[in-house]
Amino acid sequence: MRPNNSKSHPLVKAAAFGLASLSLAFSACTSTGTENAADAVTSESEEQNLATSMVYVGTYADPEAESIFLYRLNPETGELTRESATKGGPNPSFLALDEERRYLYAVNEIGDYQGQNSGAVSAFAVDPQTGALTLLNRVPSKGGSPAHTTVDGENKTVLVANYMGGNVAAFPIQENGQLGEASSVQQHEGAGPNKQRQEAPHAHYIAPDPQNKYVLAVDLGTDKVYSYRLNPDKAELTPNDPAVAYTTEPGAGPRHLTFHPNGRYAYLINELNSTMVALAYDADKGTFTEIETVPTIPADFKENNQTAEVKVSADGKYLYGSNRGHNSIVVYAIDENTGKLTQVQLVSTGGDWPRDFSIDPTGNILMVANERSNNITTFKIDKATGKLTPTGYEAEVHKPVNVQVVPAFQ
Repeated sequence: MRPNNSKSHPLVKAAAFGLASLSLAFSACTSTGTENAADAVTSESEEQNLATSMVYVGTYADPEAESIFLYRLNPETGELTRESATKGGPNPSFLALDEERRYLYAVNEIGDYQGQNSGAVSAFAVDPQTGALTLLNRVPSKGGSPAHTTVDGENKTVLVANYMGGNVAAFPIQENGQLGEASSVQQHEGAGPNKQRQEAPHAHYIAPDPQNKYVLAVDLGTDKVYSYRLNPDKAELTPNDPAVAYTTEPGAGPRHLTFHPNGRYAYLINELNSTMVALAYDADKGTFTEIETVPTIPADFKENNQTAEVKVSADGKYLYGSNRGHNSIVVYAIDENTGKLTQVQLVSTGGDWPRDFSIDPTGNILMVANERSNNITTFKIDKATGKLTPTGYEAEVHKPVNVQVVPAFQ
C-alpha cells in the first residue's frame, strides 16, 4: 500500500486529510491476576477485529496467476495491507461470501469451459483464522461470461448472472461448501435499441430481495428487471407473475440494483445512459414502481461514460454510484420519506474505469476498484454529509473488478 500522490481530478478540491480516530468502547474488566491478563489479550484481539476489516478483491487474470487477493483495511486511515493471494482460475471477477464467511464463491468470467459455451463458478473454503482460500470445486455456470453472483439469505443457493449467455442460474450449496451442478437455469429473451450493446439479452446482476422471497435479475440487453420466486431448499428459480418487475427507458441498459435498508426503496443504475432510477418496491408482489430518474454525470460531459456499481450507506441516508469514463463517484442524499435523490457530490476516483466499490462495516471508508489503472483507492466518508475525501492511500492490483469487504478474522 502506498500513498496516492497522483494529481487531483478537477472535481476534487484540496482538503486536509486529518481523520478522526475510531472510538471503540468495551466493558470494564473486574478480574485480577492471570485472569486479568487473559482478558486483556482477549480485549486487544476484539479491539483489533472491530477496528479493521478484510477486503477480498476479484480480478481479471490468467488461469495460473494469483487472482483473488485479501487485504486488511484500517478504517481509521483507509490504508490497505495485503495479507494473501490465491490462484482463483481464469478471471475470478465477481465474488460472494456466505453469511457465516465459511465459503467464498467466484464467477470465472470466460466464454468456454470444459468445451462448453459457458463460464464457471468456483467454490473456496475460507480459513476462519486468516481468511485464506482453498479451492473446493468448480462447475460450469451454464452461460458465457458470468458477471455477477450472490448467495441467498439462507446460505443454500448461489445465484449467477451469465452476461453473454443472457440467462441466470441457481446452484445448490452442499454441506461441505462445494457447489452442485446448476439446478435451475432461466433464459432471458429479447433485445434493446442499442445495436452494439443490446443485440441480445445480457444478464448483469442477480440477488434476492431483503425477504429472500423473490430474486431480482437485471438484464442490460433487454432493459428489464426480472422477478423470480426462489425455493432455496431446491436451489430453484421460477418466473414470478408478472415475470418482469420493471422496464427501463429504451436503451438505458440497466446494470446493477441495490435495496435501501428499509426494504421499501431500491436503486437501479443504468450503464448506457448514465442514469440512476429510484424505485418503490412491492415486497408482496416482487415488483417495482418508478419514483424518479436522475443523471449520474454532468449534462455537459459528452465523452464516453458507462456506469457500474451502486450502493446505499448502512444508515440509509446516502446513495453512491460509479461512473466509468467520467471516472467518478456520484453521491446522493436520500429522502427517507419519498426515496427521492438529491446530488451532493461528484468526486474523482483517483483512477481509470471504476468498475466496483464497497463501504466498510464501520461506514468510515469507501474503496474503489479502478480496473484500467490497476489500483484500489480509498476515501473517508463524512457521515454527516455523505461526502467523500481521498485518504491519499491506494493499493496496486492488476485489473481489479470487485471488492468484497467483511469484518476482520481472528
